[in-house]
Amino acid sequence: MVERFKLAENYTISRVINGCWQLSNGHSLKSAIDTQDVMRAFNLLVEKGFTTFDCADIYTGVEEFLGKFLKQRADKDKIQIHTKFVPDNDFLSEVDFTYTEKIIDRSLQRLGCDVLDLVQFHWWNYDVPGCLEVAGYLTKLKDKGKIRNIAATNFDKKHLAELVEGGIPIVSVQSQYSVFDRRPEKGLLEYCHSKQICLVCYGTLSGGLLSEKWLGRNFDEPENRSQVKYMQVIEDTLGEKGYQALLAMLERIAKGHNVSISNVATKYILSQAGVGAAIIGLRNSRHVESNQKIFSFKLDDGEIAEIKKFLDQYKTLDGDAFGLERIVGSKYQNIMKMNLNVKE
Repeated sequence: MVERFKLAENYTISRVINGCWQLSNGHSLKSAIDTQDVMRAFNLLVEKGFTTFDCADIYTGVEEFLGKFLKQRADKDKIQIHTKFVPDNDFLSEVDFTYTEKIIDRSLQRLGCDVLDLVQFHWWNYDVPGCLEVAGYLTKLKDKGKIRNIAATNFDKKHLAELVEGGIPIVSVQSQYSVFDRRPEKGLLEYCHSKQICLVCYGTLSGGLLSEKWLGRNFDEPENRSQVKYMQVIEDTLGEKGYQALLAMLERIAKGHNVSISNVATKYILSQAGVGAAIIGLRNSRHVESNQKIFSFKLDDGEIAEIKKFLDQYKTLDGDAFGLERIVGSKYQNIMKMNLNVKE
């Protein structure tokens, strides 16, 4: 039975969200995506209770693909689609209400929906004025009936608090959080828990690096853009030796529950107070059954404590959530694409 989480009044989501970033054009570095198999996976996931999908206005081609999927489902009302509003970094100072509404209308058209279930707002540069004002435009669009719920993505504690105190009805914040990247534990997680804001985690499996296939294996060429990013995170936290030791420990725990390393890594993050859901990326139908196993077992207090004790031996990334990615010229920002939207 897939666990669900109450995100807002009369609105629940599956605690494992189907992530669609890996379906965007240019994400895969090695192999093409079998769209028929992905469509089959989508249908399997919904039938098994994984009814929530995560996408974005800047994930090229993904909103349109999800729109085709929804069109073929007679029960699309039971499916939740979470998208994003991510104005281009070079265009932040020019964003006004007209532009915001145009992008929201574009997402509605692509998805074939009358209302967007959840719009997650991102602001690339806090030094550029207008963040709170633009978030307020989303509130106006919520009042107009175009948006059901408003959320944030890649905000740190300080700037998330500014949105909340500014009257923006934030129901969740999406943040990178895994056994490798524990920056949300520096304050964001506690703040969300205190404000009853759901932390939705991405990168929980770090592009597939938390799996049996990497046991005893040296880093080689990454398979996708996600792995490029998370290999950097590992280098700056556990290092390759610590990474292999972590995989070995997770494998031992996993065998005790007859599950996989990825199942244990996900369950550990879901066990943290304040975490509502974790996003697991999807590129094919092979991992649908594995995702089901996440809800077939529980980590006991001793296992959770053992994992935490191991991780506490190693350094965490510097700064608050998504802080390194905001430093101009840093290796974390240099791999990012910050101008993927269309100025219309």
